[in-house]
Amino acid sequence: MQEHTLTNADLIRRSLAAVWHPCSQMKHYETFPLVPISRGQGSWLYDFDGNRYLDTVSSWWVNLFGHGNPRINAALRDQLEKLEHVMLAGFTHEPVVELSERLREIAPPGLGHCFYGSDGASATEIALKMSAHYWRNSGKPGKMQFISLQHSYHGETLGALSVTDVALFRDAYGALIRQQATIASPDWRNAECGETAEAYALRCAEALETHLQQHHEQLAAFIIEPLVQGAAGMAMYHPAYLRRARALCDEYGVHLIADEIAVGMGRTGTMFACEQGGITPDFLLISKGITGGYLPLSIVMTRDAIYQAFYADQTARGFLHSHSYTGNPLACRAALATLDIFAQDDVLNTNRAKAAFFNRIAQPLREHPAVRNWRNTGMIWAFEVATPHADFAQRCFTLGLQHELLLRPMGNTVYFMPPYVINEDEMQLLASRTLTVIEALT
Repeated sequence: MQEHTLTNADLIRRSLAAVWHPCSQMKHYETFPLVPISRGQGSWLYDFDGNRYLDTVSSWWVNLFGHGNPRINAALRDQLEKLEHVMLAGFTHEPVVELSERLREIAPPGLGHCFYGSDGASATEIALKMSAHYWRNSGKPGKMQFISLQHSYHGETLGALSVTDVALFRDAYGALIRQQATIASPDWRNAECGETAEAYALRCAEALETHLQQHHEQLAAFIIEPLVQGAAGMAMYHPAYLRRARALCDEYGVHLIADEIAVGMGRTGTMFACEQGGITPDFLLISKGITGGYLPLSIVMTRDAIYQAFYADQTARGFLHSHSYTGNPLACRAALATLDIFAQDDVLNTNRAKAAFFNRIAQPLREHPAVRNWRNTGMIWAFEVATPHADFAQRCFTLGLQHELLLRPMGNTVYFMPPYVINEDEMQLLASRTLTVIEALT
């Protein structure tokens, strides 16, 4: 019997009948079909009809070292022969211990304890609960509130939504959420004419100081995306804000939570974005790229003083939070392979050279009359497009696919977060074909 060859149309039909896709209005797929992916290799994704697409967004910001990476593949094959999973409550295993030790070595100084979760939103939940529980264990049960930046994004579970300021995600569930306060974002696009990014960041920090002065007795923590606010359209700001925020949180006795889920693991040019501010947060959240985009995993790193507040004879003083797949051995082994690649390939320095190259060859795109606010931090680029199309994002996505590019604009903001393995030829293709797409749409 001849084997049936699966086509794009086959998989789309089956997917729409059985799969409820995330972050989507399913009815829209009647007009703008799903993109079926058969396989991935390096920076490229391939569909069932033989078309290819340059993965310019690292498959939702997770894939660091390319699809089908041979070193991560080999590590997972080896781990499969040893241990696929064991619960972490009352048990332990080598990959989770080694990963925790290695993260302690590369994280900002003072972060010596790792608590494991399943994804970015769960890391946010863990940090919020851990912070509030710390204050209760420390005799300050009134410190149960949180603050975040305007337009911040920290996940879509109910606790995470309480510190997320993106109306599309938050408003539908407002009645279920314990709403928290937001303060002005240091996003340099909002600076006054002639005001530097640093001056604007420090001016925004004054709003943080005012809020802390008034509410510190009720505040458990300030949660922040260091240097780049992803869902805000890759809003970028000066590291001076991090330094000032750290000092103010210390002064008023409020925890600082650094959500490095998207911006950590080398994405901003240093292993962790906090390093550029020279600070150590009280909680460091890691996910997305930690496994190279292979398996779900998240980690909350914290200080020994916080850990010690839970160390007691009474079970109720312990941090009673768990996930079935907490510290999964396969995910931890993928993370260890990812850290090996960072060390063996001098990735951070290589990325700096790649970023400089892309900035040079993308000059025609940057100078296009419809391009606004071109910006770059590490291996993240973004710009706005002056466009008459209310549906610009969907038009750009569709036209990008026709030019072998996977582009996913946020409104009229186009951004690139490519895998670190992208080469010069692929960067040339990205810059030139994005320019072609922008010209066609403007």
